[in-house]
Amino acid sequence: MSEKLIDVLVNMKEEEALEITKDLIEKGENPMKILDSCTSAMEIVGKRFDVGEYFLPELVMAGEMLRQISDMVKPKLRGEVTSERMGKVVIGTVQGDLHDIGKNIVAFLLDVNGFDVVDLGIDVPPTKFVEAIKDFQPEVVGLSGFLTLAFDAMKQTVDAIKETAVRDRVKIMIGGGQVDDEVRRYTGADAFGINAMDAVSLTKRWVGGN
Repeated sequence: MSEKLIDVLVNMKEEEALEITKDLIEKGENPMKILDSCTSAMEIVGKRFDVGEYFLPELVMAGEMLRQISDMVKPKLRGEVTSERMGKVVIGTVQGDLHDIGKNIVAFLLDVNGFDVVDLGIDVPPTKFVEAIKDFQPEVVGLSGFLTLAFDAMKQTVDAIKETAVRDRVKIMIGGGQVDDEVRRYTGADAFGINAMDAVSLTKRWVGGN
Protein backbone atom coordinates (compact mmCIF):
# COMPACT_ATOMS: atom_id res chain seq x y z
CA MET A 1 0.00 0.00 0.00
CA SER A 2 2.90 2.38 0.73
CA GLU A 3 4.22 1.83 -2.81
CA LYS A 4 0.78 2.71 -4.14
CA LEU A 5 0.74 5.88 -2.06
CA ILE A 6 4.13 6.89 -3.45
CA ASP A 7 2.94 6.22 -6.99
CA VAL A 8 -0.23 8.30 -6.77
CA LEU A 9 1.62 11.16 -5.08
CA VAL A 10 4.32 11.22 -7.74
CA ASN A 11 1.66 11.20 -10.45
CA MET A 12 -0.33 14.02 -8.84
CA LYS A 13 -3.46 11.95 -8.10
CA GLU A 14 -4.67 13.94 -5.12
CA GLU A 15 -8.00 12.22 -4.44
CA GLU A 16 -6.47 8.74 -4.55
CA ALA A 17 -3.58 9.81 -2.30
CA LEU A 18 -5.95 11.10 0.37
CA GLU A 19 -8.14 7.99 0.15
CA ILE A 20 -5.14 5.68 0.55
CA THR A 21 -3.88 7.71 3.51
CA LYS A 22 -7.27 7.56 5.20
CA ASP A 23 -7.39 3.81 4.66
CA LEU A 24 -3.89 3.32 6.08
CA ILE A 25 -4.75 5.37 9.18
CA GLU A 26 -7.96 3.42 9.73
CA LYS A 27 -6.02 0.16 9.49
CA GLY A 28 -3.58 1.35 12.16
CA GLU A 29 -0.55 1.85 9.94
CA ASN A 30 2.48 3.38 11.67
CA PRO A 31 2.13 7.13 10.97
CA MET A 32 5.89 7.50 10.49
CA LYS A 33 5.74 4.95 7.66
CA ILE A 34 3.10 7.06 5.95
CA LEU A 35 5.29 10.15 6.29
CA ASP A 36 8.29 8.16 5.03
CA SER A 37 6.27 7.32 1.90
CA CYS A 38 5.52 11.02 1.46
CA THR A 39 9.21 11.82 1.74
CA SER A 40 10.09 9.15 -0.83
CA ALA A 41 7.48 10.54 -3.21
CA MET A 42 8.81 14.08 -2.80
CA GLU A 43 12.33 12.86 -3.57
CA ILE A 44 11.09 11.56 -6.92
CA VAL A 45 9.15 14.76 -7.60
CA GLY A 46 12.25 16.79 -6.77
CA LYS A 47 14.38 14.75 -9.16
CA ARG A 48 11.82 15.18 -11.93
CA PHE A 49 11.90 18.92 -11.33
CA ASP A 50 15.70 18.90 -11.51
CA VAL A 51 15.69 17.26 -14.95
CA GLY A 52 12.91 19.47 -16.32
CA GLU A 53 10.16 16.85 -16.33
CA TYR A 54 8.16 18.67 -13.65
CA PHE A 55 7.78 22.40 -13.13
CA LEU A 56 6.63 24.77 -10.39
CA PRO A 57 2.91 23.88 -10.66
CA GLU A 58 3.75 20.23 -9.96
CA LEU A 59 5.87 21.23 -6.96
CA VAL A 60 3.04 23.34 -5.58
CA MET A 61 0.49 20.57 -6.11
CA ALA A 62 2.73 17.94 -4.52
CA GLY A 63 3.33 20.21 -1.55
CA GLU A 64 -0.40 20.75 -1.09
CA MET A 65 -1.14 17.00 -1.20
CA LEU A 66 1.58 16.30 1.31
CA ARG A 67 0.36 19.09 3.57
CA GLN A 68 -3.08 17.52 3.66
CA ILE A 69 -1.64 14.09 4.38
CA SER A 70 0.59 15.53 7.09
CA ASP A 71 -2.45 17.14 8.73
CA MET A 72 -4.22 13.76 8.69
CA VAL A 73 -1.27 11.91 10.18
CA LYS A 74 -0.04 14.37 12.81
CA PRO A 75 -2.79 13.65 15.40
CA LYS A 76 -1.68 10.01 15.38
CA LEU A 77 1.91 11.08 16.07
CA ARG A 78 1.23 13.47 18.88
CA GLY A 79 0.77 11.01 21.74
CA GLU A 80 1.99 12.49 24.98
CA VAL A 81 3.45 15.90 24.29
CA THR A 82 6.44 16.71 26.44
CA SER A 83 5.61 19.68 28.63
CA GLU A 84 9.19 20.37 29.73
CA ARG A 85 10.97 22.68 27.30
CA MET A 86 14.43 21.45 26.34
CA GLY A 87 15.80 24.23 24.13
CA LYS A 88 15.20 26.46 21.14
CA VAL A 89 15.40 25.73 17.40
CA VAL A 90 15.11 27.97 14.35
CA ILE A 91 14.16 26.11 11.18
CA GLY A 92 13.33 27.06 7.60
CA THR A 93 13.54 26.07 3.95
CA VAL A 94 16.41 27.96 2.34
CA GLN A 95 16.09 30.63 -0.35
CA GLY A 96 15.00 29.35 -3.76
CA ASP A 97 13.29 26.20 -2.45
CA LEU A 98 9.54 25.94 -1.85
CA HIS A 99 9.40 22.47 -0.30
CA ASP A 100 8.14 22.35 3.25
CA ILE A 101 6.71 18.90 4.03
CA GLY A 102 9.95 17.57 5.52
CA LYS A 103 10.57 20.81 7.39
CA ASN A 104 7.04 20.78 8.78
CA ILE A 105 7.41 17.22 10.04
CA VAL A 106 10.73 18.02 11.71
CA ALA A 107 9.30 21.16 13.34
CA PHE A 108 6.28 19.21 14.58
CA LEU A 109 8.37 16.39 16.06
CA LEU A 110 10.76 18.85 17.70
CA ASP A 111 7.79 20.56 19.35
CA VAL A 112 6.40 17.23 20.55
CA ASN A 113 9.80 16.38 22.00
CA GLY A 114 9.98 19.52 24.08
CA PHE A 115 11.69 22.15 21.93
CA ASP A 116 10.51 25.69 21.27
CA VAL A 117 10.55 26.04 17.48
CA VAL A 118 10.50 29.13 15.29
CA ASP A 119 9.57 28.07 11.74
CA LEU A 120 10.60 30.72 9.22
CA GLY A 121 8.72 29.04 6.36
CA ILE A 122 9.98 28.57 2.80
CA ASP A 123 12.29 30.51 0.47
CA VAL A 124 14.06 32.05 3.47
CA PRO A 125 17.01 34.38 2.69
CA PRO A 126 20.21 34.13 4.77
CA THR A 127 19.59 37.49 6.41
CA LYS A 128 16.28 36.27 7.85
CA PHE A 129 18.01 33.28 9.46
CA VAL A 130 20.63 35.59 10.97
CA GLU A 131 17.97 37.94 12.33
CA ALA A 132 15.99 35.04 13.83
CA ILE A 133 19.10 33.68 15.54
CA LYS A 134 19.84 37.06 17.09
CA ASP A 135 16.23 37.57 18.21
CA PHE A 136 15.31 34.04 19.36
CA GLN A 137 18.77 32.89 20.50
CA PRO A 138 18.37 29.19 19.64
CA GLU A 139 20.87 26.45 20.32
CA VAL A 140 20.17 24.77 16.96
CA VAL A 141 19.41 25.99 13.43
CA GLY A 142 17.87 23.69 10.82
CA LEU A 143 18.26 24.42 7.11
CA SER A 144 15.92 22.47 4.85
CA GLY A 145 16.09 22.04 1.09
CA PHE A 146 14.88 19.38 -1.28
CA LEU A 147 16.34 20.48 -4.59
CA THR A 148 20.02 20.41 -5.54
CA LEU A 149 19.84 24.16 -6.13
CA ALA A 150 19.31 24.48 -2.38
CA PHE A 151 22.89 23.40 -1.64
CA ASP A 152 24.33 26.77 -2.66
CA ALA A 153 21.65 28.56 -0.64
CA MET A 154 22.53 26.43 2.39
CA LYS A 155 26.19 27.35 2.01
CA GLN A 156 25.33 31.02 1.63
CA THR A 157 23.20 30.85 4.76
CA VAL A 158 25.94 29.15 6.80
CA ASP A 159 28.45 31.71 5.49
CA ALA A 160 26.14 34.56 6.51
CA ILE A 161 25.83 33.11 10.00
CA LYS A 162 29.64 32.72 10.16
CA GLU A 163 30.06 36.41 9.35
CA THR A 164 28.24 37.36 12.55
CA ALA A 165 29.01 36.77 16.18
CA VAL A 166 26.22 34.19 16.47
CA ARG A 167 27.95 31.26 14.70
CA ASP A 168 29.72 30.06 17.85
CA ARG A 169 26.43 29.99 19.70
CA VAL A 170 24.55 27.59 17.43
CA LYS A 171 24.81 24.17 15.88
CA ILE A 172 23.63 24.00 12.26
CA MET A 173 22.01 20.93 10.73
CA ILE A 174 20.84 20.49 7.16
CA GLY A 175 18.27 18.10 5.72
CA GLY A 176 16.47 17.24 2.52
CA GLY A 177 15.99 14.56 -0.07
CA GLN A 178 19.50 14.55 -1.54
CA VAL A 179 21.56 15.82 1.39
CA ASP A 180 24.54 13.72 2.45
CA ASP A 181 27.89 14.22 4.21
CA GLU A 182 29.51 15.61 1.06
CA VAL A 183 26.84 18.30 0.94
CA ARG A 184 27.33 18.93 4.66
CA ARG A 185 31.04 19.56 4.12
CA TYR A 186 30.30 21.84 1.16
CA THR A 187 27.82 23.95 3.11
CA GLY A 188 29.85 24.13 6.31
CA ALA A 189 27.03 22.76 8.47
CA ASP A 190 27.76 20.76 11.62
CA ALA A 191 25.67 17.71 10.67
CA PHE A 192 22.96 16.41 8.34
CA GLY A 193 19.85 14.43 9.11
CA ILE A 194 18.56 11.66 6.87
CA ASN A 195 15.01 11.88 8.24
CA ALA A 196 12.87 13.73 10.78
CA MET A 197 13.72 11.49 13.74
CA ASP A 198 17.42 11.85 12.95
CA ALA A 199 16.99 15.62 13.20
CA VAL A 200 15.31 15.24 16.58
CA SER A 201 18.10 12.95 17.81
CA LEU A 202 20.76 15.41 16.65
CA THR A 203 19.02 18.27 18.43
CA LYS A 204 18.67 16.31 21.66
CA ARG A 205 22.33 15.35 21.55
CA TRP A 206 23.49 18.92 20.97
CA VAL A 207 21.20 20.57 23.50
CA GLY A 208 21.34 17.84 26.13
CA GLY A 209 24.98 17.00 25.63
CA ASN A 210 24.11 13.32 25.19
